[in-house]
Amino acid sequence: MALEYDRLNDDTIAAAATGLAEAGIGIIRISGPDAIGIADKIIMLRQRNRDERDLFSGKKRKTLFGMPSNQIRLAYVVDPKDGRVMDEVMVSVFRHPYSYTTEDTVEINTHGGVYLMQTILELVIQNGARPAEPGEFTKRAFLGGRIDLSRAEAVMDLISAGNEFSRRTSMDELRGSVSDKVKELRKEVLYEIAFIESALDDPDNYSLDGYPHKLEEKVTRIADELKELIIYAKEGRILKEGINTVIVGKPNAGKSSLLNYLCGSERAIVTEVAGTTRDTLEEKVRIGNAILNITDTAGIRDTEDVVEKIGVERAKKAMEKADLILFLLDSSAGIEEEDRRIADLINKEISRGKRCILLLNKTDLPSKITQKQAQDLFRFPNPKPSPESSEKRINNYRSITFLTCSLKEREGLDRLKKLILEMFRAGEIMEKNEVFLSNLRQIHEAEKAEEALRLVIKSIQNGLSEDFYSIDLMNAYTFLGRIIGEAVEDDLVEEIFSRFCLGK
Repeated sequence: MALEYDRLNDDTIAAAATGLAEAGIGIIRISGPDAIGIADKIIMLRQRNRDERDLFSGKKRKTLFGMPSNQIRLAYVVDPKDGRVMDEVMVSVFRHPYSYTTEDTVEINTHGGVYLMQTILELVIQNGARPAEPGEFTKRAFLGGRIDLSRAEAVMDLISAGNEFSRRTSMDELRGSVSDKVKELRKEVLYEIAFIESALDDPDNYSLDGYPHKLEEKVTRIADELKELIIYAKEGRILKEGINTVIVGKPNAGKSSLLNYLCGSERAIVTEVAGTTRDTLEEKVRIGNAILNITDTAGIRDTEDVVEKIGVERAKKAMEKADLILFLLDSSAGIEEEDRRIADLINKEISRGKRCILLLNKTDLPSKITQKQAQDLFRFPNPKPSPESSEKRINNYRSITFLTCSLKEREGLDRLKKLILEMFRAGEIMEKNEVFLSNLRQIHEAEKAEEALRLVIKSIQNGLSEDFYSIDLMNAYTFLGRIIGEAVEDDLVEEIFSRFCLGK
């Protein structure tokens, strides 16, 4: 994907590479063919044993053009219109191709502060640069061939990492784990494409006797490797992005108390009045190496209250998007029709692969619910019982984990967090040292590559000719290439880098 240097962008871009906030240091980054010239208009290098009052006049002034690369020098930022000194800074010059973007780059380390950084950035723009778009520095690094697309995506993943798993996998990808693996698989696929084409063009020197069997073994192994990558990525994605968790139950079952417990603070209002929570509340909570994206919902019940009715509908939608459902039952009230309706909704989500923990709350009060009664909420009729069995009910409750607790007394909750980590295999995934496809785009391309390889296997098993193998092998080669940015459309590149933050 690398372009020749004279074909790179003609314009020079600039942005704050650090956040615009009150801080000790801020960095203004300038990149492009005129980066050094633009910066030289506003930078006055400090020099020993010189009268700095007239360094901008005559031969006494040293310019950035003569400054060695990859060094940092003390300087002033000066407004060339009136000579006002704006700030004392440290400045660095990185020349093509040895810079982050592969272009000439200047970085100005200013004192932090919103007004000061904005003022200096405006000076840079007034003297010839244009404001950088989100992710444009990294996009130029990609177009310049310094990094591939998977490494570019890892940059933003690393910036937004919210836990150790996310940080580690993003860093591995930035160092080339995905790129190296994909290139290795592409090399193997390309060898087979080249061999088939050579054998079809020159059958006297390349024999295909016994080749389909050898190819089937090799393609099966590659497809299986891709399948493992995809499975691991899907398992790890939840840990990386956070476990979407929804708390459901009838009004006054203890949902808000559970949210407050998990957050470690009084995030939600807790009263004895049913229906206090009338909308969804969202919080992000860290548990060990995992993050819970928690949604506390309105109590699910029939209601004529317009506002509460909207909250109930939002609760149902939150369940559809959740990875984990925490279902609260008030054990002191007994099982009511509202509980049964919620259980029906949960069962539908369990059939789609959702995980659920049922908490029998208020054990500090006399209980009216046994665990068997709770389990019976998740026993549903079997529409087609087998002839050899008279069993007419299937036990879906085995997909539910049960806990008894008292949120008021903070009893029985010690296992909840541990259960969640076990349920999502957080410890096991953390211990793995696997290549990790970092996003859905990469996973989808890997899935298409695997599917193409499975078609090769099918063609071999059906006795089709070798030219059919080449078509699907080439498709697999292309899909793998798209993971690292080979043969991707311009609009996809634009869409990917538009998600980046400014200055990166």
